[in-house]
Amino acid sequence: MNESALFAIAAIGLLGVACQWVAWRVKLPAILFLLLAGILLGPVTGWLDPDSLFGDLLFPLVSLAVAVILFEGSLTLRLDEIRGLERVVRNLVSFGLVISGTVTALAAHWLVGLDWQLAALFGAMMTVTGPTVIIPMLRTVRPNAAVAKALRWEGIVIDPLGALLAVVIYEFIISSQGTGAVGHLLATFALILLIGGGLGMLAGHLLGLLLRHYLIPEYLHNVATLSTVFAVFAAADHLAPESGLLAVTVMGMWLANMKRIPVEAILDFKESLSVFFISGLFIILAARLDLGQMLRIGWGALGVLAVLQLVSRPLKVWLSTLGSPLTGRERVLLAWIGPRGIIAAAVSALFALRLTELGYADANRLVPLTFLVIIGTVVLQSLTARPFARFLGIAEPEPRGLLLVGANPVARMVGRALQKRGFQVILADSYWEHVKAARMDGLSTYYGNPVSEHADRHLDLIGIGRLLGLSPQGDLNVLAAQYYRRELGQQSVYTLPTSSDSEQRRHKHTVAAEFRGRPLFGADVSYRKLQSLLSQGAEIRTTTLTDSFGLEDWRKQHGARALPLFAITPKGALRIFTADSETRPGSDWTLLALTLPDKGGEQEAAAPP
Repeated sequence: MNESALFAIAAIGLLGVACQWVAWRVKLPAILFLLLAGILLGPVTGWLDPDSLFGDLLFPLVSLAVAVILFEGSLTLRLDEIRGLERVVRNLVSFGLVISGTVTALAAHWLVGLDWQLAALFGAMMTVTGPTVIIPMLRTVRPNAAVAKALRWEGIVIDPLGALLAVVIYEFIISSQGTGAVGHLLATFALILLIGGGLGMLAGHLLGLLLRHYLIPEYLHNVATLSTVFAVFAAADHLAPESGLLAVTVMGMWLANMKRIPVEAILDFKESLSVFFISGLFIILAARLDLGQMLRIGWGALGVLAVLQLVSRPLKVWLSTLGSPLTGRERVLLAWIGPRGIIAAAVSALFALRLTELGYADANRLVPLTFLVIIGTVVLQSLTARPFARFLGIAEPEPRGLLLVGANPVARMVGRALQKRGFQVILADSYWEHVKAARMDGLSTYYGNPVSEHADRHLDLIGIGRLLGLSPQGDLNVLAAQYYRRELGQQSVYTLPTSSDSEQRRHKHTVAAEFRGRPLFGADVSYRKLQSLLSQGAEIRTTTLTDSFGLEDWRKQHGARALPLFAITPKGALRIFTADSETRPGSDWTLLALTLPDKGGEQEAAAPP
């Protein structure tokens, strides 16, 4: 029994990673593949039964996982990010939430036949979108900054508020048979707000003070924060049932907006945990589905889905964005994207179980109806949101561009060559003469330190997917690689060493490889070497390879006179030569190489290392 449980848990983890990888390869949200995997493992094949696998621990584990996901999302909510959109976000999570819930409740009553109480509970559960579905979808859809920020803030903040509304309605249902139902309702609402909000602010502030004054060693930051999240969630839920989600969300937001708090490493750790938990949760909850119940709901369920997508969400967004700085196209896309996620699935499963035990016969219809809406919104919006954003002209371009650290002669040479081939480049440098020369060459520049707070606010990275550290200051290259690694990805950050001294000196005086980024152009290539080649008249030349003239033929023809830098595939993708790359250009590829002039057979001057 224990061995089979261990195998099932390990299989869920591996399958979650596989679904995430497939989604990354085909550029579709991972939720599609996670739901499909859960349905195949559970109701279709019967291989996975989460209730028997986890027993009474299922919902506590789901709750703790959701708490981590919400905390990680709220840790990214900095108030200065939504200047100009504050009113939009406030409207979406306040009266917009009520509008959405009311319209959905009416549809559930009239189209599916739920009684008014259960319809109101269903409407409340369907108000939440959540980071579990919004954030992965944003990575794929890539809308412009205004829409992305509004969706992210709405999804994270509305999760605990929607859950709170559902709890209040649930409490009203179970207390409506007696007297004082309204008083009980108001007391429950006030208690959840007081405990959840108060405990979240207190815990966030205390943890922030401990981090600010270095009272927790760095190696304990992640573990201490995770343990605090669990403790705050459990304490809040104990004092006021269902207030834990609000507490961890407030805690994360409070911590994110405190000054001088080192949250970057914590955020990296929590982001990895969130991906892991999201993958497992969707598989587990989808495996609990009863396909027979979903089929028995009837066509009315599709009508509810249509109302959610075409009436409820657009009406909420339209009223919430009146008078806002959002354009008409941005409002249309905002109205189209609103998938439902983990919170709706978990809350519906929990309340359905409790209400069925209390004798509400129709309560068992809440789960299949909820999952039908989750699957419907996720599938529809995953497949259409990116093309729709492109059609509206508010999708960010594919990140083909490059940020070059440095505007020195070497960086300008590389920038001109890439820009000539159609790639967006931005050169960042603190030396004005270099920046001025780059601008004279028609190159986009940023005058300042690329790792400064000013750059964080003003350096526009839309369309930028890679970083090349081309500064003669090796420490700046390394610092930039670390700074942009989280946003661009470790595989997209490259640096150029300033020297290529002996192996012994390199080990003694060079930053460790894991912090430098990928080595540009080759292990023995340094800034000094490129600068020397440039002073000898070298320039970047392009060669189109063919079946009869391949890479080896090119190497034989040019020998040591040419250093390959980049290759462009027939589809226009850029490949960068590195010491650890396996780039093998083939026919119809374009090769960009730094080439010394042919001196008619004279011996070339050797470039210093």
